[in-house]
This record gives sequence, C-alpha cells and structure tokens, in this order.
Amino acid sequence: MKTLRDPANALAKGLAAIRTEFDVPEAFPPAALAEAERVAQRVPDGHADWTALPFVTLDPASATDLDQAFCIEAAGGALILHYAIADVAWFVDEGGALDSEAWRRGETLYLPDGRAGLYPPMLAERAASLLPDGPRPAVVFTVRVAGDGAVAMDAVTRAVIRSRAKLAYSTVQEADLPAGFAELSARIAAAEAARGAARVDPPEQELARDKDGALMLAFRERHASEDRNAALSLACNMAVADLLQAHRTGLFRVMAEPDDAAERRLRLTAQGLGIDWPDQATLTQFERTLDPRDTRHAALMLAIRRAGNGASYRPWRADETPWHAAVAAPYAHATAPLRRLADRYVIQAALAVGNGRAVPDGVSAAFDRLPKVMARAGALAGRIDRAVIDMAEAVMLAGCEGRTFDAVVTDIGERGASIQLADMPVTARIDAAGLTPGDPVRVRLTSADPSRRAIAFEIAGAPVS
Repeated sequence: MKTLRDPANALAKGLAAIRTEFDVPEAFPPAALAEAERVAQRVPDGHADWTALPFVTLDPASATDLDQAFCIEAAGGALILHYAIADVAWFVDEGGALDSEAWRRGETLYLPDGRAGLYPPMLAERAASLLPDGPRPAVVFTVRVAGDGAVAMDAVTRAVIRSRAKLAYSTVQEADLPAGFAELSARIAAAEAARGAARVDPPEQELARDKDGALMLAFRERHASEDRNAALSLACNMAVADLLQAHRTGLFRVMAEPDDAAERRLRLTAQGLGIDWPDQATLTQFERTLDPRDTRHAALMLAIRRAGNGASYRPWRADETPWHAAVAAPYAHATAPLRRLADRYVIQAALAVGNGRAVPDGVSAAFDRLPKVMARAGALAGRIDRAVIDMAEAVMLAGCEGRTFDAVVTDIGERGASIQLADMPVTARIDAAGLTPGDPVRVRLTSADPSRRAIAFEIAGAPVS
C-alpha cells in the first residue's frame, strides 16, 4: 500500500473512464438547482435557540459538507453529548425537485478525485452545512453516556446552533476539543469491547498532486481524533435505534457475522501478508490488534471489510430484532443526512417520537421504499470503489511484467484460485489446477493494463523460503 506516482496520467484518465462507465452524475437538473437556491434562503421557524452552546465540528480538513457538530457536558457520573445534525428536512420539500433527485441518487458517491453529492453544493456545502460562519438549523440529539458506556436518548430538539470552530483530524489539539471528548470516546470503546463489537475502519484512498504537479494515489492517514469522533456518531446512532425500537418504528442498519468460510479465507490472507493470527483468537479479538498505519494490517482490514456479509437497511418489524454484528447492537443511520438519503427520514422519525408525536405517514411509507433505493446506491458505490482499486493495482504493477511475487491461495472458486500477494495489497485470480486454500505460491505477472483495470498472473514455482 503505497503512493502511486502517475507520470503517464493513467490515474486521471482511468478515473474519468470510471465516471463515464458508471454514469456518475456531474451536475444537478436545473429544477433542483433553482429549488436549492430558493430554499437556501429559508429562515428557521420553530427552532429553539441553542446558539449559546459551544458546538464544534471535527472532520477531514478539506470537508465542507459538515453533517455533525457536538458539545459535551458533565452530569454527575454521566457525560451528556449534544450531537447536532444538519436539518436537511428543513430545506428539502417532499416531492420537490431536490427530493426527487435525492431519491434518484441515494447517497453521495466518493471518488479519489472528487465527489458527486446527494444535494447541490449550495445546500450540502453551504446553507445546510454546519459551518462556523453563522447560525444553522439542526436536530440535536441529547445522548446520556453512562460510566460503562451505555447510551440513552434524553431529548431530540430542533434547534438553531452556531459552530465555534471547524476542527480537522490532522491538526486538532486536545485543547481545541470540548472537555470530556476523550473520556466519552473511551467509554464508548470500552462498551464496544464488552459487547464483542468489531468495527473495521481501513484507510481511504485519496488522489493528490505532488510538488511537481503529478497526480498520485495515496492512502489517507487515519488519526486518533477520527476514531474518537466515530465513537460519538456510534453513540448517537445506537441511542436513535433504541428510541425508534421502543416506539415500534424506524429504519435500521443490519449486518450478519462473516460465516466460517469467510473467516477461513481471512486467516489465509493474514498468513499471506505475514500477520500472526493466533488459532484461539476470534475474528473480533484479532481485528482489535490491527493497526491501519501498518501497510500489511491496512491491507488485511480492507480484506475483512470485503469479506463481510454486507450491511443492509431494514424497516422495523414486530417479529424481528434488528442487529448489526459489527456494532453488536441495534443500530440506525441518523448522523449523515447530507450524504445519505435514509438518514433524513430516520431523523424525522426520531424527532417525532422523541417529542410525543406520531411519525408522519410519508416518513413511515419511506421506510418501506428506502432499503431498495439504498441497496442500489450502495451497490453502485461498491462497484466504483472496486473499479478504483482495480485501476490502482494495475497502475501499481504496470511495467513490472515478468516480475515474480510470493503469494498465498485464499480461496478456490468457479473462476479460479484467489491469491493475495505477500508484499502488496493486491488480490488476483489464477488457474486453480492443483491448488488448495492456504497453499503458498510464487506467481509471475503476465500483464498489467491500467486502461482495462486488469492484471494477470501465472504460476512461477514454489515461493522463496
């Protein structure tokens, strides 16, 4: 996992081809843009005034679509998290041009060279974003976090807030953050460990230019502040899920555990990468030992994410208990409405039941429609991510034809044997004749074509011991 310099401009050309192939939207329809300009001028009506509270945001330095702001206060042995979420429903009229386009898109699509947003930038990056340049409408979830990390929703309030600072993962200092931030995050992490939860957060690819102006593909460093911030979002989403379950409504994020076959393949991948996975350690226990700053560990974290059964959305049903295996608890998405369509409706439901009102009929009806829409959007995002990775692998290996690599067989399927290179975060397929999962092999690169996003290997002999 390394920086890829791109003197031939293959990355830029490849990304442009991916955008065309997957029909990534480049612009919004005129009607949606006109509506966005109009609703961006709306003045909050009926929102409580919470501008005196010292909210801050914490995101990547370049982010401008800021969904979340937070402040923390102590209450005896508990910590109170006021988690403000952009009030997208205040701006978006059901059935309007913005709403229709959001249902068509489903979620923001991210590519290394830029994103295709769920909403126009004038909303997502300005009027609705919780930037520190003026008051913004928000829905504030007030979550009580006990000493053992247990969470409970105290209140859901539609309010106007004012962020005091736009903090960045890469530069934030402890003194910039609210008192209690580290303690609250530690409580959530301890509760996760007690539940047996296992969230996998591998590093993300990003495209940048070096000092000579050449494009390069790198993996963004994950900072400790980012992991702590994720704990706040987790606490809020779990509290929202509990609130909705108690009122027999909602839309939940669910995921089953990886099956035994997937875990066996992952053990082989770890072996191929030279990472020790003790026989007695479960996948959950093992995941907690991985460090995304180690390139081999980061590659394995990506493999673990791909090996999961996949998360999906499910509306509340009387005969089902929604469960998310990675969280080891019921879980809902409510904290990124500028980037995910479903969150807007979950927030509206929580706002209603949290204040003793019935969930609007349109929101309840949306819960039945959203799983299919979000699955389609998620599948598209997944295909784009895979295409970017395939392209990056091909660029990484271009010019190395004829070179041999140590690898391990991780799986045998209808399309051949899956292999994992020992020195690079590269997976590929080869002819499966005579191979079984776990076999060490030495392979020769026969082709690497960035334009087709394709690489090919052949057996070259036994691995070097």
